[in-house]
Parts: sequence; C-alpha cells; structure tokens
Amino acid sequence: MSSLTMRPCGDFRTSYKQDNTIFETKTIKRMAIMAIALLCAAPYLVDAYYLTLFIQISYLGIAALGLNILVGYTGQISLGHGAFFGFGAFASAWLNVSFGIPVVLCIPLAGFLTMGVGMIFGLPASRIKGLYLAIATLAAQFILEDFFARANWFSGGSYGSSADPINLFGFVFNTDESFFYIALFALVFMYIWGCNLMRSREGRAFIAVRDHYLSAEIMGIKLNKYRLLSFGVSSFYAGIGGALYAHYLGYVSAEGFTLFMSIQFLAMIIIGGLGSIKGTLMGVVFMVFLPEALESGVGLMKMTEWGNIPMVVDGLAYIKEMAIGLVIILFLIFEPEGMAHRWAQIKNYWKFYPFSY
Repeated sequence: MSSLTMRPCGDFRTSYKQDNTIFETKTIKRMAIMAIALLCAAPYLVDAYYLTLFIQISYLGIAALGLNILVGYTGQISLGHGAFFGFGAFASAWLNVSFGIPVVLCIPLAGFLTMGVGMIFGLPASRIKGLYLAIATLAAQFILEDFFARANWFSGGSYGSSADPINLFGFVFNTDESFFYIALFALVFMYIWGCNLMRSREGRAFIAVRDHYLSAEIMGIKLNKYRLLSFGVSSFYAGIGGALYAHYLGYVSAEGFTLFMSIQFLAMIIIGGLGSIKGTLMGVVFMVFLPEALESGVGLMKMTEWGNIPMVVDGLAYIKEMAIGLVIILFLIFEPEGMAHRWAQIKNYWKFYPFSY
C-alpha cells in the first residue's frame, strides 16, 4: 500500500516528460513553494538559535544526500564520508586564504576538488563491494584524517585553518540571519539537482547497478564507470556541505572530521530512508533535533527527585552517543525502510480514510 501513487483520480500522464516530473501532484508542488516562501521569512519570525539549527540541517543535509546517492541509489557503502566533508571544508578555506579566490567561487571549487579526491579513492573501490568496499572506504577516512593533521600548508595542521565569511557584491554574510539565506539557497539548489540527477540517464544507471549489477551489465551499463561516478557525485556533495560548514563557523579544525561523523551521516540516511531524497532530509532533521530532545528530557529528569542524580547529569554526553546507536538499531528492527516509508504509509492511510483498503 505504501507504494501507491498519490495522484488524484483522472490525473493521467501521456508522455515521459509528464511522468518524470519532480513533484508528483500540483498540490505537492504548491506546498513545497509555500514552505520555501515561509522559510524565507524565518529570520523575522523565529529565534536566532533555531536559525543555527536550520543552517546545521542545510550543510549536513547536502552532505547526507551525497552519501544517499552512493549508498541508497547505487548500492555501495562508504565509511569515509566525514573525511570528505572535512576535505571540502579545508579545501575551500585553503583556496580562499592561499590564492585570494572569492568565497562564492571557492565553495563550488572545493566541491570539485573533493570530487577528484573521492574518485581517486573510488578507483580501487569500484572493483570491489560489500565488506571489502567498507574497509577500503574506512582506509580513506584514516588516510585523510592523517593528511589533515600533517599537511600544514593545506589544513594548518593541529592549529586548524580560518575561513572568511561569504562576501557577495560587498555584502558580508557573517550573521546567522544573513547566512540563513545562503544555506537555504544551497539546500534547495542541491536537492533539486539531486532530484534531476535521479531522473537522468546516469541516475537510472545508478539504480540499475544497485538493483542487479549482472542485469545492468547485460543491458550495456558499465559497472565500474557508474560506481566511480557515484563516488564522485557523493564526494562533490560532501565537499559543498563541508565548504558551507567552514565559512559559516569561520574556523576549521581536523578534530571534527572523525569516524564518528561518518557514522552519523550513515545514521541520517538509514533513519530517513535509503534511496529517498526527502527521506534524507527527514533523517538529518531527526539527527539534529535528537540531541535537543535528549537535552530537554534530561532537564525534565533533573527536576524530579529520582532523576536528579549525578550519574544521569554527568553522563549526558554519553547518553547522546548511546542514543544515536540505539536509534539506528531500533530503526533497523522496526522501520528498516526509514521515515520516508512511514510518511508514505501515513499519507496513504488518510487518502483511503475512513476505509482501510
């Protein structure tokens, strides 16, 4: 039932162009435009703290979509996505500081540099799969971490690197309110591009490689080419997300791009739904708000006599990390297709309400 279309009765498609639209119905399209228009007014309606959360969702969401293209749409695995995210952050800061390139150009250039690095690691990975591929990408994570710590000319070594704010036509985006619009534009642009990519020849080849690689090869799809290309696209998204992260914070340190970050990206796409673009965004929102919910929960516990104990209060940081692992396990057991699947079931339920069939 969850795979049923949401198109109303009488809405027939008579061409491939009509059948490949981004939005399934006109209502969904109008709601998406209204949501974006409402978000444009957010700096005037919500507190600055929530703007920082949205900016965080934006650059993490862009990077997570790249990982979902690799894992969810192409059927490969990567345990080094956090390192590619960090490479994009350092690359953009390096291009700006060392060569004086404007930040607005450094961000896409950092994406292409990260794409190149991702394809270098993807060259051997395109010929292997499964556990061997996971180990190969894990090696990429550790190699890049070591590179960040040693390459003083690129990353500043243990001191880190500064990153200038975005400057466009003399206007400096150095506040949460101004950077919010940059983050919103980047998020919408990269997600629309991701939707179009999945509708293209390359996107359908990715899905064919994922569904049955032998059948895809018989149909003439070059497996190595598209596996390598998916690594490049995934790294490009990670680089763009990392560059936005760097220029938002103004400072980049190698300590933040560890294996834990790569696991967090995997958690986002597993919770949201593998092979789902809107599910990716759902998973990112869930992971960003999960620590906030835990913080509030612990705060409520501290107000009670039985909950205000040092073990709970002092162990808040560990509780957050354990909660991420617990949530992944629970989703894998009870909702392996992610939040996108659950959302589709809810929509179908209301479509047929009050009938259950």
